[in-house]
Amino acid sequence: MSRVVVHPAVGTDQHQSSLGGLFFGAIGVVFGDIGTSPLYTMKETFAGPHPLDLDEMHVMGVLSLIFWAVMCIVSIKYVIIIMRADNKGEGGSLALLALLRRGAAGQPGIVSLVSVLGIFAAALFYGDSMITPAISVLSAVEGLQVAAPQLHNVVIPLTIAILGVLFMIQRHGTARIGVLFGPVMTMWFTTLAVLGFQNIAYAPHVLWALSPHHAIAFILKDGMVAFLALGSVVLAVTGAEALYTDMGHFGRLPIRLAWYLLVLPALMLNYFGQGALLLTHPGAVESPFFHLGPDWAGVPLVVLATSASVIASQAVISGAFSVTRQAIQLGYLPRMSIVHTSEREIGQIFIPVLNWSLAVFVIALVLGFQTSSNLASAYGIAVTGTMIIDTVLIALVMFLLWRWPAKLTVPLIAFFLIIDVSFFLANSTKILHGGWFPLTIGITIFVLLNTWNQGRRLLQAGLERDAIPAEDFLKNVSSRIVRVPGTAIFLAGVSGGVPLSLLHNLKHNHVLHERVVLLSVIIDEVPHVPPERRVEGHALGSNCFRVNLHYGYMQETNIPKTLANARYDQLGFFYEPLQISYFLSRKTVVPSSKPGMSLWREKLFAWMVRSSATAMDFFHLPVNRVVELGGQVEI
Repeated sequence: MSRVVVHPAVGTDQHQSSLGGLFFGAIGVVFGDIGTSPLYTMKETFAGPHPLDLDEMHVMGVLSLIFWAVMCIVSIKYVIIIMRADNKGEGGSLALLALLRRGAAGQPGIVSLVSVLGIFAAALFYGDSMITPAISVLSAVEGLQVAAPQLHNVVIPLTIAILGVLFMIQRHGTARIGVLFGPVMTMWFTTLAVLGFQNIAYAPHVLWALSPHHAIAFILKDGMVAFLALGSVVLAVTGAEALYTDMGHFGRLPIRLAWYLLVLPALMLNYFGQGALLLTHPGAVESPFFHLGPDWAGVPLVVLATSASVIASQAVISGAFSVTRQAIQLGYLPRMSIVHTSEREIGQIFIPVLNWSLAVFVIALVLGFQTSSNLASAYGIAVTGTMIIDTVLIALVMFLLWRWPAKLTVPLIAFFLIIDVSFFLANSTKILHGGWFPLTIGITIFVLLNTWNQGRRLLQAGLERDAIPAEDFLKNVSSRIVRVPGTAIFLAGVSGGVPLSLLHNLKHNHVLHERVVLLSVIIDEVPHVPPERRVEGHALGSNCFRVNLHYGYMQETNIPKTLANARYDQLGFFYEPLQISYFLSRKTVVPSSKPGMSLWREKLFAWMVRSSATAMDFFHLPVNRVVELGGQVEI
């Protein structure tokens, strides 16, 4: 069994060398989620499950909370601090997990804590990736009820149709339409800024809400009401983690520039413009965003908002594909069929089973919740949970890797935790009204990720218990066995034992090929492994070789391509594709009462093994040159 040690996928747009190209690329991909938050944040705060009175104190207090939440969580925590913690340029919870596991080597307690937190953050992301397309597209299409109230009945069918088309085109990739993402999102943020600026002119005193004393006065006066309002205010920062997750695609500097120069000003102008609108026209509370523009702009604004929401949804779906590939590579998910949709961009991938699973859940959410207001109750739990985990992980980075002094680190982390926990507790009041969904999805995915990872360890231990050292076995056997022409490559683990496929081949065929290669795939905890360090091989004697292929967790594990590009001195033999046969071990897991996992988890792991994609598909092996031999392993 080959061992895949993976790390989060590396940036796919590194060929874009110009800062301008990366700047606009980041605008088109990174900020879609947080950029569509103005569609529903103010509406949910003043017309949601815990509506606030439309008076100056509440409007100014909410605007102040939104501004300082965005500044503290996004501008300071993520953009300035967390984005410093890159793993060879990559970001995201799994990249942070890999970075900390290396930094905490030799401290098993911290490694275990980091693993649990990193896995759970990744699991929560899947709940977020289901809710984001549903609430973004639905809230945009609901603008039709403002522009053309008679079209109320088409909102749900039109939303489902848009989402259906979105998921159907995933298998074709986004290379062709991706070039539109930057310009469309730039137009979107420009529109946010213009609409907001125009409305601020009618009540310019809303700008005084930039002072934090308005937020403090709101909290001190209304107490529990202000606390519940945090559950809606947090919608303004959903998508903040995308800045860190997508760092490997565009780089730290372009994302920071895009945030500070365009996205942040546009968002703040729009939120303050909505605040001014609510003070001057309280009736606009039903949909403050779509009432910002003149009547003639209703339909164009719906079209633009829908386009921005589709782009935001596309970014989340692509992110789910990327995180899944990273989890597979790092050994937290079974192999899945991965289709590359672009010949030039290795990061553009399509995972059929994940795509259609997301489609079912997203459409079910739209049908089940019916409105963006109902969906907003389900939003926030996963986001705030991830924020808390990120704060804990970055605290460990500060102590273990950066060696920041405690007198600086402790107050800073305490400050962030107070904010994150406050938002999480405020959202916990929504659990019975929809918040249960992302929690259920997160816990379910966490169990799957953890079960697969632990099951692989038990399976590997079972294989190694009675394993025969490959070097000794080949030296003793090769001289007494008939050798036939050709090269046989046996996918093997990294423990050095004889793979089951080799044992079964000898048992049934009583021959060895004239050249025998034991090949292991190793996923290193870095995004990319350079070509010169990709292949390492050495001779075992009797024309037998051991070859290790190293990949980063963001790289495609294409064995034939890697071998074809390897040099003779790396392999120890000449690679001749037409003379090679690949032998794979197909293991059947047998659950048992042995110490390890509980029986139900062992049965779950056995099912996951049966459902996983074959090594032939995952490693891109030629169909007509693969021999698969099976065996049973008890765990």
